[in-house]
Amino acid sequence: MNMIDLAVFAAALALAAASPGPSVIALVARTLARGREGSGPLLAGIVLGDMVWLAAAVLGLAALAATLGSLFVLVRLAAAAYLIYLAWKLWTASAAPAQAATIREADSRLGLFLTGLGMTLGNPKAMAFYLALLPTIVDLDRLTMLGFAELCAIITLVLVAVFGSYVALAHRARHFAGSARGVRLINRACGTAMAGAAVLVATK
Repeated sequence: MNMIDLAVFAAALALAAASPGPSVIALVARTLARGREGSGPLLAGIVLGDMVWLAAAVLGLAALAATLGSLFVLVRLAAAAYLIYLAWKLWTASAAPAQAATIREADSRLGLFLTGLGMTLGNPKAMAFYLALLPTIVDLDRLTMLGFAELCAIITLVLVAVFGSYVALAHRARHFAGSARGVRLINRACGTAMAGAAVLVATK
């Protein structure tokens, strides 16, 4: 692919990713409450979800995606359910700063990864970007395996950069609360945000 097409795709993806949505809310809330370590699997799931939609666009699976709409609804609801579970854990977490900084084993990396994947696969914005907008940016009929790999690389770089910036800012912000009361407020605020993200995921 030529550099201009790649640059336009990267810019469009960056704008779409930077706009606040369930993925941003979930990442920021998770980082504020538990630190940035747990954000990796969540982000990896989001990146893979985008690659799945890219593959669907390249393979001409728009009709199949529409046919499997009910399956994507189930995937989205499963992701929303896990976000609700995380929100409940935040609301009931200990207010001790030392414990708040510890990632709980129950918040499994696989669960976070699948949540990120489910949020993206069930996200109409992602579906519209890859199945409707992407063909206007990239000539999919002439896309080679190398071109597909280049687009996947851009997806990874752009999403890690955009979402990583949100995570870095949230990680810095969480250090302002050192008291038990401050930790409790952060936990409950993030729990509320996580529940809000779950509602957005379930109802989009």
